[in-house]
Amino acid sequence: MNKLTSVFWVTFIIALFSVLWGAIAPANLESITGTIQQYISVHFGWYYLLIVTGFVVFCLYMIVSPYGKIKLGKETDKPDYNYPTWFAMLFSAGMGIGLVFWGAAEPIYFFGTDPPTEEAGTSAAMEEAMQFVYFHWGVHAWGIYAVVALVLAYFKFRRGAPALISATLEPLFGAKMKGPLGKAVDVVAVFATIVGVATTLGFGAAQINGGLTYLTGMEESFTLQLIVILIVTVLFMISAYTGLSKGIKYLSNTNMVLALALLVIMLIIGPTLMIMNVFTDTIGSYLRNIPQMSFRLAPESAEERTWINDWTVFYWAWWIAWSPFVGIFIARVSKGRTIREFLSGVLLVPSIVGFLWFSTFGSSAIKLQQENTADIAGMATEQALFGMFDQYPLGLLMSIIAMTLIGTFFITSADSATFVLGMQTTNGSLTPPTMVKFVWGLAQSSMAAVLLYTGGLQALQNALISAAFPFSFIMILMVISMYKALRADRANLDKSDI
Repeated sequence: MNKLTSVFWVTFIIALFSVLWGAIAPANLESITGTIQQYISVHFGWYYLLIVTGFVVFCLYMIVSPYGKIKLGKETDKPDYNYPTWFAMLFSAGMGIGLVFWGAAEPIYFFGTDPPTEEAGTSAAMEEAMQFVYFHWGVHAWGIYAVVALVLAYFKFRRGAPALISATLEPLFGAKMKGPLGKAVDVVAVFATIVGVATTLGFGAAQINGGLTYLTGMEESFTLQLIVILIVTVLFMISAYTGLSKGIKYLSNTNMVLALALLVIMLIIGPTLMIMNVFTDTIGSYLRNIPQMSFRLAPESAEERTWINDWTVFYWAWWIAWSPFVGIFIARVSKGRTIREFLSGVLLVPSIVGFLWFSTFGSSAIKLQQENTADIAGMATEQALFGMFDQYPLGLLMSIIAMTLIGTFFITSADSATFVLGMQTTNGSLTPPTMVKFVWGLAQSSMAAVLLYTGGLQALQNALISAAFPFSFIMILMVISMYKALRADRANLDKSDI
């Protein structure tokens, strides 16, 4: 524990205060976070849309620019992981639980209950539903992750800086990043990570609870969700104890096998032709309309603006809150790849897999709704996936695989997060002490339990948007800082190096 920095103690105190606040005065915490969330969504929705689109543009520019040939490391460095393992780690850390939670629920909800603009239940609503799902889970989401990961990997492996968010801002602020200002930056990043991961763990616990309720008739309750969190906490701490090369690597590969099995089974027994037709057609709609969706704010329509705040702004905040954790983790496993190779892989591969995932589960749910076989759109969000499985052959098997997959994603995300939080609070150490990881594991599990206790899924969303806002400003500075550093490096490199 001798590696601990003041960032650890300050953030630990803030996290402990938040947990105690939620446990002692849950209604007060829910009220305040709800007020903050509402204010940010209403007054800064435009800001989120602009900066996230800006991050995507920056990534695309880096791919096609001469800077794309620069390696994230020394010229002789080779990647630590092969492509399949690397992609598995990206996918598992990036949004695993979210894909399972929303795989059927978001498309069917946009189609049958709350479409962005079209009339619910129509073919136009189905096309619009899928393209907005792609929008929320595609290159914009991964562009946010990629920005943080790229900047961190560049400064860590190319310039030998500590693996800290504050270290990436030294080209802008110099030695000030080694003092209180730098510590403040790292505290914001660490706390955003805790809330972001806690939110996702809360979604995972709610869906496991929803699955058990649907399949066994057990009552859906906070007590059951707490039990799920406690069990998974023990499991991910065991995984954290084994280290990055064993625990996270093996779990990530297990996740991919389970996810692929679930996807293939659903693709075969579901409406296969419809799935592939929807996948192909809506990819085209997504690509055609992505500029309009990126800047859509509907200032003259209160109803459409509310939809954007509830969905698009929420997602952009979710990805931003997760970006310190996912970005640091992706950077850690991406040493030795060029900027072009790195960004192409991070932006495109997980996005395409996600599109196929949503097409498969979303189309299968929509098909049932269209034929009036089952009212999937009317089910609770955490039960929609299991309600859909129940209407297809091998439904029980798929439900079991899905809950197992949620559990392994749960463990992988929490395990990865404890590693990242340990890095950030031990001055960027790539091998943080096990005890530090255990402390952060307990902190994020406690935060997830408190947020579920104070107001369920809505409290999770409120906390997420509130925590993401301050870190978004740091992300903008990180982009500016890296571009400045790249220009300086390019001036010192021979043309053969570029």
